[in-house]
Amino acid sequence: MDPKFRTVPESLWRTVAPLLPPERPKPKGGRPRVLDRVVFAGILYRLRTGCQWKALPSEFGSGSTCHLRLQQWARDGVFTDIFVALLKRYDKRRGIAWKWTALDGFIVKAPKGGDLRGANPTDRGKRGTKRHILTDRRGVPLAATLSAANVHDKWLLASTLDAVVLRAPRGPRRPERLCLDKGYDFRDCEAAVRQRRIVPHIRRKGEQPLAGRVHGRPRRWVVERTGSWHSRFRALLIRWERKAENYLAILHLACGLIAFQQTR
Repeated sequence: MDPKFRTVPESLWRTVAPLLPPERPKPKGGRPRVLDRVVFAGILYRLRTGCQWKALPSEFGSGSTCHLRLQQWARDGVFTDIFVALLKRYDKRRGIAWKWTALDGFIVKAPKGGDLRGANPTDRGKRGTKRHILTDRRGVPLAATLSAANVHDKWLLASTLDAVVLRAPRGPRRPERLCLDKGYDFRDCEAAVRQRRIVPHIRRKGEQPLAGRVHGRPRRWVVERTGSWHSRFRALLIRWERKAENYLAILHLACGLIAFQQTR
């Protein structure tokens, strides 16, 4: 296994460490707490490799400890905070490309029980979950939401646009233009985009595909590439988490890591 999967880069840890909750006191004593940096490295290892929690190498402590800490941090919103912090880092170093953005949904298998699962219309009705991702022009995620696989993309359009995690002093920053495929070719979708003072660019049903660019800028293929980037995190390829909040937590972590990679 690549050694980089076993360590937390110092530049990444400097951003993450202040966001983790302090250790809770143990008046009755007990075992020494596994260091947060060790546990975070274990979570990263599992995110990259997709291994079972019980198969984590012993250098990260036990798999149950890493899983428990992940659930605690997910409930506290730590992974969303990490996403925000790493996106701010990207914005400071390169600047978020707000002018052209793209949004799309991606279905993943969800063979275990849990919430936000539905019959996958493209895979013989097997249970699945759908990721809805909004990206900037370079493909860096700006928002991520979840739904059941049988929920049409159009119903998550507005909530995904409103889920942009980076907020300006006077509210969320907004894209200028939004590229969508023909799955969003509905009047209410166009109205929802315009209500948010965003110019929609929706491929119409029956319209011939363009060469991939408009006005010299990439269109929606960048969000498809981001879906491929997410699939390289093996823990996202199939949803094994029963709780949707845990899957959303590691999805937000992966979004933050994509932004982090764009500034290295």
